[in-house]
Amino acid sequence: MSLVVYPGTFDPITHGHSDLVQRAARMFDRVIVAIAVSPGKKPALDLDTRIQLARQVLVHHDNVEVIGFDCLLTEFLKQQNARIILRGLRAVSDFEYELQLANLNRAMSAEVESVFLTPSEHLSFIASTLVREVASLGGDVSKFVHPCVVDALKKKYAARA
Repeated sequence: MSLVVYPGTFDPITHGHSDLVQRAARMFDRVIVAIAVSPGKKPALDLDTRIQLARQVLVHHDNVEVIGFDCLLTEFLKQQNARIILRGLRAVSDFEYELQLANLNRAMSAEVESVFLTPSEHLSFIASTLVREVASLGGDVSKFVHPCVVDALKKKYAARA
């Protein structure tokens, strides 16, 4: 059985993320969307909310599981008996950082391999950071995220007003 782990903070999960999951779900028998605690990034949405939203967004994929984690990615891979990491590349500017991560992960665990997918062209500009910024300023993000994410962001940023 082929298994891939798609790690990230998913703060929030976007249509770009969903696009990659959909394509990975066709390529692999099983996809784990691994949502990192990432305290260093200071996520806008707490881990439980990010997990809940990802599960709602990806519910129609029978071979996709959403799991939160708070350890090194290579340790999480061992826990899941996984060896393949999926990463998304939106632009050439993402490549250098992703290459460093891939090499670091392989140095930490020699059996780990990384595969890269690009989102569909019409989704290539969507970044969680931009979605959060637009939402925090009261803008409409419904073109970029699932309706349940729109609602969660409205609640999050309405509390600040």
